[in-house]
Amino acid sequence: MCGITGAVWTDPARAIDAVALTRMMNVLRHRGPDEAGQYCSEFRVRPPYPSTPGVALGFRRLSIIDLAGGHQPMSNEDGTVWVVFNGEVYNFQELRHRLEGAGHRFQTHSDTETIVHLYEDEGTDCFSHLNGMFAIAIWDERRRRLVLGRDRIGKKPLVYRAEPHRFLFASELKSILEAPDIPRDIDPGAIDEYLTYQYIPHPNTIFRGIKKLPPGHFAVWQDDQLKVAPYWKPDLNREVALREEEYIEQLRELLTSSVRLRMQSEVPLGAFLSGGIDSSIIVALAQQQSSEPIKTFTIGFPVKEYDESSYAQLVADHLKTDHRTFMVTPQSIEILDDLVWHYDEPFADSSAIPTWYVSKYTRQHVTVALTGDGGDELFCGYERYRAVNLASWIDRAGPLRVALAAPGWQRLPGSARQKGILRRFKRFSEAVAQEPARRYLRWVTIFPESARAALYRDEFLASLPDSDPAHFLMKAWRRADRRDAMTSASLADLTTYLPCALMTKVDIASMAHSLECRQPMLDYRVVELAAQMPRRCKYRRGRGKLILRKAFGDLLPPQIWTRRKMGFGVPLDHWFRGELRQFARDMLLDPKCRLSEFFRPETVESLVVQHQSGAFDHSYRLWTLLVLELWLRKWTEHSAVSASPSPMAARLSNS
Repeated sequence: MCGITGAVWTDPARAIDAVALTRMMNVLRHRGPDEAGQYCSEFRVRPPYPSTPGVALGFRRLSIIDLAGGHQPMSNEDGTVWVVFNGEVYNFQELRHRLEGAGHRFQTHSDTETIVHLYEDEGTDCFSHLNGMFAIAIWDERRRRLVLGRDRIGKKPLVYRAEPHRFLFASELKSILEAPDIPRDIDPGAIDEYLTYQYIPHPNTIFRGIKKLPPGHFAVWQDDQLKVAPYWKPDLNREVALREEEYIEQLRELLTSSVRLRMQSEVPLGAFLSGGIDSSIIVALAQQQSSEPIKTFTIGFPVKEYDESSYAQLVADHLKTDHRTFMVTPQSIEILDDLVWHYDEPFADSSAIPTWYVSKYTRQHVTVALTGDGGDELFCGYERYRAVNLASWIDRAGPLRVALAAPGWQRLPGSARQKGILRRFKRFSEAVAQEPARRYLRWVTIFPESARAALYRDEFLASLPDSDPAHFLMKAWRRADRRDAMTSASLADLTTYLPCALMTKVDIASMAHSLECRQPMLDYRVVELAAQMPRRCKYRRGRGKLILRKAFGDLLPPQIWTRRKMGFGVPLDHWFRGELRQFARDMLLDPKCRLSEFFRPETVESLVVQHQSGAFDHSYRLWTLLVLELWLRKWTEHSAVSASPSPMAARLSNS
């Protein structure tokens, strides 16, 4: 697990020298504190042959496998192929045997060298043979091209900037910003997306000109041209009607295999254990395959409704793991500055805070941790899927749909509780008249179109591009639009919310503390199996994850299967009326507030006053705005947006 960065160029004036490359590497030191490496080659002119681009590859290493021999950048025998690689390839031993049979000779025992020789044989098809999490950059001197690849689910980040005569890439955005002559122009459309999703969807970033490589894609830069294409795009509309017993058997086999592969390590390994179904299954399977107690780690909170530590202890006692619980009182103000720096761009998932703490304390004992990420998306575990299922039933009952969508329901008095029954009902009835994908977006978004329109200044509205943030989710939904609505929602989450929010959250929070997290549920073989399952295998009579219960029910205490689902979150509503009360006012209501460049101060003030008076729970919106304000202060200079009329502005103004 490491940090990678680098550049290629065809103009000597655009070169990245060793000093600049070192700066780009140093800001990634948290990703790889154990070792650093560079490969540099100058731009060369060789008439009558084509010139050879200059190249700079930088690497920071967190040593996990082949501690003595896995140095990077790594090359083939004649130095014509160079690789820097962040992540793990779990099937590298299998691939190595195949490559050795084809005549390749290995000098190390690392998974990185497998990538080098696999690329020699397969070219850009190499990525489809890898089972793991990875962000890879390959410099191919013979073809004078740079190749990038990102894992199928987006567990490892990879950003890039394509310029005339220069191309840069890195594990984190902050590394590219260390290169010379990189502007920090904010993309107004990215802010619009951020307020919609709480994150900025790929391929965009907060800065114009810097992009994210989407999950399951590769990119080729050659002759100053960039090509981006998918190497993995499963048919999410495909449903296979196997008997439930066959699915149970396949799931047991694949998930057990996935856990076994992810237990390969030459450094101490443990697991996050929340006490929920997913992490408990992973720990149970790991303990089955270990000759000694697995080290497990839980965060406990003083607020009972957010504390799962008793359930985690129950599982740990049942499985006889070596368990540690860290009781913490999250210091939101103290941690905010660190979060804003590490996440590079605005990111408003507040569960980054407990993820930060559990990563920090876990790293004191192990270097690698297994997690249960992915179970909710793959097996319909989120409570919001119940609303999707109910709405699809109402769709078939026309008169009831009309009645629920009547405007009179919206005139009911509001509720100050984020999860209050009345507030949930009003949100449900408000969206029920829309088509399934649009109403799902309405339920998961923080600032719907009407709220954004009331928030934006006229100048900012005019600067928005001719694109709708909803298209990101709509496109994902269409990939499974021939399935039932619940399956469409869960598979849309699999390709949007999971990589952009959950994987980003876990990667950044864990790597900030030099901890490697591995997600067995997200082995692509498990993902493909779950994607083709009919809904009846996952959800029935208001309960999700049915197949997990049937496949692994004997491994865990009965209480874990019957307990109420609890999100991994923090009490934002209390914070904004307590410890964050004055801080939020100081940041958001300051006359010099940076948000006022984009948003109407009176609308922001109204949100603060309504929340702090107890009239309404705006905690998620206030957190989203607070993170953006702090990000603007840390990462940018004062800049006004340019005003040019756009259809997007007209659409929002009329919403």
